[in-house]
Order: sequence, then C-alpha cells, then structure tokens
Amino acid sequence: MENGILSKYQIKEVVVVEGYHDLAKLKAIYETIDVYITNGSEISIETLKELKLLNEKRGLILFLDPDYQGERIRRIINDYVGETKHAFLKKKDCISKNKKKVGIEHAKRDVIIKGLTSFYMSSNSTTTNIEFEDLYRLNLIGNSNSKALRKQLGEDLGIGLNNGKTLLKKLNMFNISIEQIRDILGSD
Repeated sequence: MENGILSKYQIKEVVVVEGYHDLAKLKAIYETIDVYITNGSEISIETLKELKLLNEKRGLILFLDPDYQGERIRRIINDYVGETKHAFLKKKDCISKNKKKVGIEHAKRDVIIKGLTSFYMSSNSTTTNIEFEDLYRLNLIGNSNSKALRKQLGEDLGIGLNNGKTLLKKLNMFNISIEQIRDILGSD
C-alpha cells in the first residue's frame, strides 16, 4: 500500500458495490478493504438480511453507481438496513472511455479515494426539517429551471441527480440544512 492519503484513512466498514469490476477497482486501491457485492439490481431478502447484520457488526458504506439503478439499490438497502454511510461519485467522473457506460469501475483512483473518504451518514432521526415548500421557495421544484438547480445542488453536495421527492428525502436523511443549500445555490 502506498503512503499518503491511504495511510491516513483505513476503511473499517464494509463497502457495498454493485459488481465484480467495482470490487476489483477498490481492491487495487485498498488492499485490505472488505467489499460486499450486490450483484446488480435484483437484491434478495437474504442479501438484505446479510447487509443488515454486517451493518450492525461493522457498519456499511453504500458506494453505488451514480445512475438510476445505483440509486434504486441504495434506496432498497437503506430502507431495509437503517442508518448507513453513503459515498457518492459524480456521474461525469464515472463514464467509461467509450462514453457508453457509467459505473464506479470507470472512476479514477483519486476520485474513488475522495468519494470513500467524504461520505454522508443517513439517519432515521433528522435535525433539519426541510419541507416541499422550502424546495419551492428555492426553485428546486415547480420552476422551469428546477431540474438544472437540482442537478447543480446534487453535484455540489455529492448526492446525485434527484427528482423533487427524492431530493427532499435525501436532504433530510443526511441532515443538510437550508443554509447549506442557499450557499450552494447562491440564494437568500
């Protein structure tokens, strides 16, 4: 293992990814990392039970592709398992060389390291209480440029592109404040 950032942060949690290529990419960076593969979007109840047990024993970091299926898997696991850590990569950092695929396995080493060392903790109890009305006031829903603003916010926060309902859930789940949102969007 190399010196530098890797020696400063050892991953003690189990990292959950979608496939074997993701596993290979992470093992090339972190030799001793423990990785659990979901084998794609079909998550069995047995897999969810194992992940729940692993989360109770070691903790989980959900590190899934920044696409629809990755977000779907993240939601299924989080809803079943409870509080976990969530690491995100920007979609633009995960595009294959031929520009046809999106996935963790296509990200560069430094992007993966940054993603795994700057995660969000999900929580069942929230300290913020953002509501749909707040999203309207911030033009994140109900406006002609809402999608572009949600994209900007998702990229800056590292939580991906979301529709209004999912954005609201993530903002509250990760305890992101209205002030943080306003700072990113440059609004009052």
